[in-house]
Amino acid sequence: MDNDRVPTIAIMQGRLSPPVNGQLQAFPSATWPREFGLAAQAGLNAIEWIFASPEDPLLSSSGAAEVRDLISSTGVRLLSICADYFMDAPLLRADDGILAERANVLRTLLGVSRELGVRHIVIPFVDRSAIRTRDESQALKETLGGISEDAVACGVELHLETSLRPQEFASLLADLPPVVRANYDSGNSASLGYDVREEFDAYGPRVGSVHIKDRRRGAGSVPLGTGDVDFAAFFDSLVRVEYDGLFTLQAARGSVGDEVALARRNREFIMQRLRSEPLQK
Repeated sequence: MDNDRVPTIAIMQGRLSPPVNGQLQAFPSATWPREFGLAAQAGLNAIEWIFASPEDPLLSSSGAAEVRDLISSTGVRLLSICADYFMDAPLLRADDGILAERANVLRTLLGVSRELGVRHIVIPFVDRSAIRTRDESQALKETLGGISEDAVACGVELHLETSLRPQEFASLLADLPPVVRANYDSGNSASLGYDVREEFDAYGPRVGSVHIKDRRRGAGSVPLGTGDVDFAAFFDSLVRVEYDGLFTLQAARGSVGDEVALARRNREFIMQRLRSEPLQK
């Protein structure tokens, strides 16, 4: 990243609204339009959309039109989608017919993403959708190999978020086309006990996006800077691979009603570290 360039900082959808049914992360069906203006108030550039269902507003003409209007009126862009739908409907462990249906959902989302200016879709393979075996890894390569052609045609990258060990993740990425990249989640890696430098040594050049959160090893999210994430090593690693992608805030929640102020503080957390570790070689 050029030292004079302002980084693009997004926030995960729902973090600017009260929790939905007490969940840490969920699509805020009642308040999603309001979040564009709140993101602008927090000084953020973009929102990372949570795609949780084929009934998502993005897949309707009226919903997509409303998103375009909000982008135009607030200046807050939609550059990324976190496809949490594939947590419960993973591109794994299903018969061919079901996998084809799920792949078609992703293809539809790619087409909508192209129309809205989305740059990448994050596909989670963690927790209940985690890649468990070598056979599953091989099957996933075959599935994504076909979908990657659609991604290239749409100009939208596919970013995989996994719990694989560094060398296992590197091996998976090595067998996939360049349009398939890694999403690096700082908190999840710390929770798993992975070493950030080892991870970036293994697959750093394939990191296409990052989720910013802090966690303690083997535990949940905590406020930024209070957990086990080695942020100095993290930002240094981004410098080494000349990272120039999106930063998405996915940090621990605070008090209800404090969402915008917390987002401002978390944005400043990133900016302070970028000022001390400017993203240039």
